Amino acid sequence: MSEADYKVRGAEGAREAVPALVTLDVWGVPLTRAPRALARMGLDRGGARRIPGVTFAKMLGTGSGRTFTTRDADARHWAALIVWSDAGAAESFATSSVARGWQSICDEHARFTMRPLSSRGTWAGRQPFGDPIAHRWDGPIAAVTRARIRPSQWVDFWRSVPAVSGDLDHIEGVTFRLGIGEAPVGLQGTFSVWRDNATLTDFAHRRSPHQQAMQRTVDTGWYAEELFARFALLSVTGTYGDQPVSITGATS
Repeated sequence: MSEADYKVRGAEGAREAVPALVTLDVWGVPLTRAPRALARMGLDRGGARRIPGVTFAKMLGTGSGRTFTTRDADARHWAALIVWSDAGAAESFATSSVARGWQSICDEHARFTMRPLSSRGTWAGRQPFGDPIAHRWDGPIAAVTRARIRPSQWVDFWRSVPAVSGDLDHIEGVTFRLGIGEAPVGLQGTFSVWRDNATLTDFAHRRSPHQQAMQRTVDTGWYAEELFARFALLSVTGTYGDQPVSITGATS
């Protein structure tokens, strides 16, 4: 990879490559197998990072993302967000011990394959999606948000969530949404799919509930760390909630 493929990260001068692909795998398990899924979350934390071609990996619980409290938690669905240095490695994930372990207990599986379009902020002190050079993408957009919320700000943050979440219910351009998190409380995030970039931009910068939440973030300092990233959604396969995952404009 040439020097042009790298971007300087922060004042410390560390460099992160813009990855070839990013994948989100979401497995659905019967409730009777939820304890086994929880065990896999611990076992696969290191295992996913050791897969050849992986530069960053997070095992994630999921939920509705409507309140970002334990009430949202979905014991049936679990996820892995993985960043890949080359596309071939991502395609061979199904043969890995991590994927085989989940296939042995799941009754459904959805996979979202993406390429970074923009990324701001850090996750665990890193910029896992690099600093992509902005370019036009007319297809569906996937968005990942992630934050480490300061304990002193939990209550204030939770009070702000319902207005933003409720506003999302009225946007036709949101075709899929999921709460994601590394822990039940404090390490929160979202994964969402949008019809196009214009729809996401309108929500993020023009709709009142989200604008107010953004201003509160500035005024009160909710987050000790935050990240916002957009992706070109390249393909979607599988099922979620017993229904085929079908995203307009994506190859499936």
